[in-house]
Amino acid sequence: MPDYLDDLRLAHVLADAADAATTARFKALDLKVETKPDMTPVSEADKAAEEIIRGRLQRARPRDAILGEEYGVEGTGPRRWVVDPIDGTKNYVRGVPVWATLIALMEAGEGGYQPVVGVVSAPALGRRWWAAKGHGAYSGRSLSSATRLHVSRVADLADASFAYSSLSGWEEQGRLDGFLDLTRRVWRTRAYGDFWPYMMVAEGAVDLCAEPELSLWDMAATAIVVTEAGGAFTGLDGRPGPHSGNAAASNGLLHDELLDHLNPRG
Repeated sequence: MPDYLDDLRLAHVLADAADAATTARFKALDLKVETKPDMTPVSEADKAAEEIIRGRLQRARPRDAILGEEYGVEGTGPRRWVVDPIDGTKNYVRGVPVWATLIALMEAGEGGYQPVVGVVSAPALGRRWWAAKGHGAYSGRSLSSATRLHVSRVADLADASFAYSSLSGWEEQGRLDGFLDLTRRVWRTRAYGDFWPYMMVAEGAVDLCAEPELSLWDMAATAIVVTEAGGAFTGLDGRPGPHSGNAAASNGLLHDELLDHLNPRG
């Protein structure tokens, strides 16, 4: 089995370059922000970070395909890099420090493309998380200065901490009643949003998290970090991996109960 460590080192180099671009424009008074056709914001920093990552990948891995939030798919083949230049753009443009660059490598296999490397870099928080298939998940400032991540061992929903982003999507999908029932059953809820709750599941600070509507670039990097930390990452339909257009992540012990609550009952 490939060890993917060279790809992981490259992903860190890409994240370093993106961090330099995004932090330079964070809280800039003249930051340019546009509205995309789906009515979500995109800043000049989103575009610049993705352009930097694409340029470096084209030089370092010219045979690999690239899928990015801002510029779509380029190339074909069994290996595909998946990039969200700024996950949490709404936070970024308002000066909230909870945003990150997400970089994943996916490889073709059974069931389609699956993530094999993931880096989640949140420079305004001073945090970075990463994982490579078969090598575990880590957090730290560099590959040589890192702590291995492990999900929690909480096995009772009444003792669990549940994180989410907002209420609106759950209501639109007819899942709000189950969602609210889940919030009443758990010990604690917090709406941290975006990439952060998945990283907290991986490090054992949160036990459950879920979102009703996501894109592949929102999930590819976070999925492998959670699973390599010993957790479970599926769609709300229970399909493993980042392919369902939504996500449920947990320490694994509580995953079935999480899915039971978030799927409409007949």
